[in-house]
Amino acid sequence: MKITFYGQNSLLIDISGTQLMVDPFISGNPLSKDLVDVNRIKADFVLLTHAHQDHTLDAETIAKNNNATLVSNYEIAMYYEKKGITVHPMNHGGSWQFDFGKVKYVNAIHTSSFADGTYGGQPGGFVIEGEHKNIYIAGDTALTQDMKLIPMQTKLDLAILPIGDNFTMGVDDAIRASDFVECDKVLGVHYDTFGYIKIDHEEAKRKFYNAGKDLMLLEIGGSLEL
Repeated sequence: MKITFYGQNSLLIDISGTQLMVDPFISGNPLSKDLVDVNRIKADFVLLTHAHQDHTLDAETIAKNNNATLVSNYEIAMYYEKKGITVHPMNHGGSWQFDFGKVKYVNAIHTSSFADGTYGGQPGGFVIEGEHKNIYIAGDTALTQDMKLIPMQTKLDLAILPIGDNFTMGVDDAIRASDFVECDKVLGVHYDTFGYIKIDHEEAKRKFYNAGKDLMLLEIGGSLEL
């Protein structure tokens, strides 16, 4: 399993040759718009945690360019189905066995609406099992006790957690979240994109290190393999 970071919460996940694009916000992201060409991204699936523009801006373009299936909560799925996109609707606690692996839609604490004001359902995260590796994509969320339910069912190899604070968890709560999900290997997301969520990278890494954990902060276009 290979995970490539395109800024904010945008991730391209390769599972045995199947490409999953998560929360594509690239063309409007000042950190990624000149580095990544949205029209060159290949994706079989587009996964959306919630409806905010910094997670959905390029979803329609990527889905249509690739005839990809969009996976999200029911309200978001229906929003894109009306645009002619193939969708797979989910809701909290539900899971589905796709050809590439199993996906479960789990709770998140945040808000969710499209830029045009359309209601985007309740936000969520994804637990993905594929290639004998298990990852948790928290999406935008506060620290929540519901995270403790995840390791009761799935032993994680990587937790992908927001660390930018203000709109989501900050570094300290992300450390607690990694305790809750029982995973000490963390990929930080949702930071630096704009002023409210800029972080001190070295301080964040130090805090995780002092807690006995590994925080990875990838450059735009950088990848890791599990």
